Amino acid sequence: MALKFKIVPVTAFQQNCSIIWCEKTKEAALVDPGGEAQKLLTKVESLGINITKILLTHGHLDHVGGAVEVKEALSVPIIGPEKQDIFWLQALPAQSDMFGFAGAEAFDPDQWLEDGDEIMIGESRLLVIHTPGHTPGHVVFFNDEDRLAWVGDVLFNGSIGRTDFPRGNHSTLISSIKDKLFLLGNDITFVPGHGSNSTFGHERKYNPHVADTLPI
Repeated sequence: MALKFKIVPVTAFQQNCSIIWCEKTKEAALVDPGGEAQKLLTKVESLGINITKILLTHGHLDHVGGAVEVKEALSVPIIGPEKQDIFWLQALPAQSDMFGFAGAEAFDPDQWLEDGDEIMIGESRLLVIHTPGHTPGHVVFFNDEDRLAWVGDVLFNGSIGRTDFPRGNHSTLISSIKDKLFLLGNDITFVPGHGSNSTFGHERKYNPHVADTLPI
């Protein structure tokens, strides 16, 4: 496996922030630093790797709340999500007040992402897949070589993302899962935004929201 990762749950939401790195070059990225930036920075230092970018799947507070602090500490760019999530990033102060978090300032990423973009982490390649439904600008990061995907809040072990937030859409979410993610292969292990890892094959068989082969 060329791409390594470490999951660090953060905040009261226990959001899965992933530290991912190329084993050969030690170049690394932080996916969805939702808060507790110092905790994440300490873990990065202990791993002896070099963070060169921050990647965001979508604009919800529990996935982006620590992004600016990490950016300023490491002088690295924030990349993603897709631009339709700009309204969520601009609403971070209101999100912060709503959930009782320390004040989170609105920001724009250094780079918006589009479906089909590719991101290099050392010698490992991540394909960007636009997966709207939970939010309109949600993206997934997929590494074909190691059969890994970081899916944010699109899909969970046994569940799917909420669609009752502004500009969420249930049918669009189901299409993102079945018509984009599941087509990548049953063998792919995915890291969700919350909870334990799973595979697309397991969810196709057992997840009551998206299963196409229900167990007998």
